[in-house]
Amino acid sequence: MTWGEQNSEAEAHEQMDYALSQGVNLFDTAEMYPVPPGAETCHETERIIGTWFADRGKRDDVILATKVAGPGPHVKHIRDGGGLDRKNITRALEGSLTRLQTDRIDLYQIHWPTRPVPLFGARDYSPPKKTGFVPLEETLAVLGDLQKQGKIRYIGLSNETPWGAMKCLQLAEQKGWPRVVTIQNSYNLLNRCFDNGLSEICHHEGLRLLAYSPLAFGRLSGKYRGGKFPEGARLTRWKRFARYNGPNADAAIDAYAKIADDHNLDLAQMCLAWINSRTHVASNLTGATTMAQLRANIASAELELPGEVRKAIDSVHHRFPNPCP
Repeated sequence: MTWGEQNSEAEAHEQMDYALSQGVNLFDTAEMYPVPPGAETCHETERIIGTWFADRGKRDDVILATKVAGPGPHVKHIRDGGGLDRKNITRALEGSLTRLQTDRIDLYQIHWPTRPVPLFGARDYSPPKKTGFVPLEETLAVLGDLQKQGKIRYIGLSNETPWGAMKCLQLAEQKGWPRVVTIQNSYNLLNRCFDNGLSEICHHEGLRLLAYSPLAFGRLSGKYRGGKFPEGARLTRWKRFARYNGPNADAAIDAYAKIADDHNLDLAQMCLAWINSRTHVASNLTGATTMAQLRANIASAELELPGEVRKAIDSVHHRFPNPCP
């Protein structure tokens, strides 16, 4: 989601070349990328991936995932405000297929629900004050039809709640619709809310997590410690990204950094390796703006954390539970 904003097309192609050469086989994007979302750059990330497919001929080597945007004020430039009804999903998918220069999406995800839920840093659920949201039944029915047409292979959720996940599974069983296979939610050492209920659903229902923001917008790399804001970094350029600036965030990051220092580990790699060790995680969705970051992130796949490190991480979590949901 940096490609087309923080990264050029050439840089994105270089990253994809290297990632594929190292065994990375899942590329995850969205119709609204890059971030922050805006009409001027909207769809650029998908377009850039599409030109890479066209140039390299590697489409069959990649599990391609993208997302359809739900409604919201920040996506008014997308289909007049987004939506998850039949007309909107069909239109969104056709646009993604064109930009990505492919005839199918391997994993098509609902980017966020139409109903009000705690999103992007909000903690608590509040009952909606209005009705008329697109029902899950309509959304799942059209996704099932698109799967039958061969345009998508599997469906997934994103930014979803335990109720929403279980409701989708229930409807699939009742209606004979395809089951959702993944859920893409924020998951990192500053936000382990997924463990409260969704991880149990994964265990019993076979759902698996695609963990996004594994380094909490780079906060868990340590580069912002001590009030630093490196030139060109996301949180330097856009102060609006304050999700991981919650109370106790700095204290928690410092505590995790001490664990890494005590065991001669790179902080970012330690945080990524912890996610890799979680049984409900199918894929760790790392991102990078530089090749050095990408190399380090991918190398974390080879790191196995000793038991004493995992125990120390849990101890910090108990002291500072979910400072940035």
